[in-house]
Amino acid sequence: MSLESISQELKNIESKVPPVELWDPPYCGEIDLQIKADGSWFYNGTIFKRISLVKLFASVLKREVSASSDDYFLVTPVEKVKIKVDETPFLLTQWRWLDDKQTEILVSTNLDDEFILDNNHPVSIDENGTLLVIVRRNLVAKVHRNVYYQWIDMAKEEQTPTGTELVFHSAGERICLGNID
Repeated sequence: MSLESISQELKNIESKVPPVELWDPPYCGEIDLQIKADGSWFYNGTIFKRISLVKLFASVLKREVSASSDDYFLVTPVEKVKIKVDETPFLLTQWRWLDDKQTEILVSTNLDDEFILDNNHPVSIDENGTLLVIVRRNLVAKVHRNVYYQWIDMAKEEQTPTGTELVFHSAGERICLGNID
């Protein structure tokens, strides 16, 4: 199993984000591909320099979660290989308001995925206090520290039964950045 064979298979797929959730190819083993916590991709210990190749592989990334494991795979219609993801496969690096009334926030990841923060792309807080956003399927992006501080700056304090929370809204969704008590 090599990156070259996966790349060749992917060239035959025309969709920007293929429907990997519909594919169930045979497992072909592990490949020495790692996504580091800072969002950089490495193959055999060497960083990927071609962002277009990273985006291509990210388009066929699949996460399988069970009671005993949380694994990531690169999937084509004919093969499935396991890779290592240190934290999350994406990093949310930018945001902006889409309208003058500040009702919708458009965000983008380190791999140029763009979407509106809404009920399809909710923000959550993990057990370590890290903000996460669903990018697609069950793949998440960690919110970059710079974005987090910008959101903290614009959020409003809101009293709830669990204490004072910092919140803002996008596309009708309440987004909580956590308790400040």
